[in-house]
Amino acid sequence: MASAAPPPPPIPSPPSPSSPSARHTGTALELLVHGVGGTTPQEMLDDPRTVRVTGDATAAVYRRTEDVDGEKHPERYRDEPVAEAYCWSGLTSGNGSRALWLLLLPFMVVNLAHWMRPSAVGRTRAVRLYGVLVRLLALSLTVLLTAAACEVALDLVAWQCAGIDACAVRRSWLGFLSAHQGGWWSQPGRRLALAAAVPAALVGLLWYLSNRTWSAYESQRPLDGQDFDTGDPFGMEEAHGPGAPEPDAEGCPRPTVPVRPALGRPGFWYGRRLVARLRAAHTAAGFLTVAAAVVGAAARYDRGEGGPVAAFLGTAVEGGIAGCALITVAVVCRRGRSERTRDTRLDGALITYLPGSALALLALAVVHAAWSRPDWQSAGTLPGEAAFR
Repeated sequence: MASAAPPPPPIPSPPSPSSPSARHTGTALELLVHGVGGTTPQEMLDDPRTVRVTGDATAAVYRRTEDVDGEKHPERYRDEPVAEAYCWSGLTSGNGSRALWLLLLPFMVVNLAHWMRPSAVGRTRAVRLYGVLVRLLALSLTVLLTAAACEVALDLVAWQCAGIDACAVRRSWLGFLSAHQGGWWSQPGRRLALAAAVPAALVGLLWYLSNRTWSAYESQRPLDGQDFDTGDPFGMEEAHGPGAPEPDAEGCPRPTVPVRPALGRPGFWYGRRLVARLRAAHTAAGFLTVAAAVVGAAARYDRGEGGPVAAFLGTAVEGGIAGCALITVAVVCRRGRSERTRDTRLDGALITYLPGSALALLALAVVHAAWSRPDWQSAGTLPGEAAFR
């Protein structure tokens, strides 16, 4: 008689939500955004007790008082998300100075190009190349905008109009620059040195606007304290130590489980270090553009006419500008954006000395151009201006 078949092994039951081996999916968030009419966070959350968790008086995110620490107690929100109200009505009001933000509109388009990159999983080099090209394109916009200001202020006004009697006479505000009057400012180099204040002020304004954006938004850390995304939002996978995954090309440990969506990754909303580096590079590029326009004409005159200023001085300033420009391009190309990590460091020396060095070179270019050259006369267009077209 055949023996009876052994009973099947019991099917293990899945771990309960309270079991230590269970992996939580995290606290879900529900973002409420009002329309153009605007409304209060109390009305959006249907609760008179609300707390601002991030933002300022212009735009902010609010939660109910009992939901402020929702991420620390995910067991409370297994069946419903934590509601957040985003109030942005302050963005549509303000004084006339808000129109200055239109200067940053071209750079916003370049930022959109960065976020519109198609998915390229496993193609690290292609992703890096795309990021480098986008950042170089943005840098070229800064140079182009500054060059346009140089074309108007230095070439059309200081070089051409102030050097022609018929043009300067019809504009009384150009009288002290007119070559016909023969004043201290009538020499072409000194006119260029004075006119350089216009594009330099434009670069300073761009720096001011970008610094305000950086301070108000990029430097604000998100609510959660997580600086690294291993694919496990609750830190159940060890990210460092002997058992950590091998690092990828960015130096970040590879996630052992699928990563979170981009909007929930630690580095998505925190670009403090990268934006500070790019702001310094763009500011330096703007100042270097003005310096090149100022020193170029004077250096060409010294090399061609043998004037009172030694030719090697202009060549030395041009060499310094070229060297600083190469460093600026290297800074832009060197580091991209990583959404997997929240980089809390800051390159203090670079963001201080790079634009500072460019500003010092601009000062040297202004001094060099303003040196007395009695026989120098302006004619035609500004020498070297074709490079800015």
